[in-house]
Amino acid sequence: MSDDAPELRASDADRERVAEVLRDALAEGRLDMEEFEERLDTTYKARTYGELAPITRDLPVGEVAVPKVDMVKKPGAVDGSWAGRIVGGEGSSTWGVAVMSGFQRKGRWTAPRRFNCFAFWGGGEIDLREANFADRVIEINCVAIMGGIEVIVPPGVEVEVRGVGIMGGFDHREDGVPGDSGGPRVIVTGFAFWGGVGVERKLTRAQKLELREERRREKLERREQRELRGSGRDED
Repeated sequence: MSDDAPELRASDADRERVAEVLRDALAEGRLDMEEFEERLDTTYKARTYGELAPITRDLPVGEVAVPKVDMVKKPGAVDGSWAGRIVGGEGSSTWGVAVMSGFQRKGRWTAPRRFNCFAFWGGGEIDLREANFADRVIEINCVAIMGGIEVIVPPGVEVEVRGVGIMGGFDHREDGVPGDSGGPRVIVTGFAFWGGVGVERKLTRAQKLELREERRREKLERREQRELRGSGRDED
């Protein structure tokens, strides 16, 4: 591990592996947000294996977070994220009802080929950001009467809205936005009377963290460049 060659320079991939361990630890409650941000800053500032190793040493996978040095480049894994999420089958839930109440379908679940939902003086949420899909094309049929239903999709999913509203409405903002190649297509149909069906595209929590970390890295790189330019002027 890094103890064998603590002075060797770490790569961006090495730092990303450590950052992934920290993200998992945050999600599991092993680190609070303050500890996570502090360790993440240290990770992206680290230059050697010896500096990276202590960051995850007290975490369950700390000993494998920084790999042994391998001088042979290997091809990266092919990203099959959508292929891995279109799983077939019947779906883990096929309907939702809210009568003066509410329902949610979110987290790790399998969206069926057709999901039926009804809201009367109530509200429902169908969150597909972490869902698997029973087919590449699924239909969500929404009936909202004096109530509301929210459909949340992740980036890369194509959305088609076919619903009809009378003194109510269906949200068409995401209708027709191109999806990823091989990604799923979600068709939102149904009827809204004195109610509404919203369709919104949102990042997952992990994607938000990744975006936040990317901005942090860019900030650190700009700071380092300024420091390098400043040290260069001092030497002159």
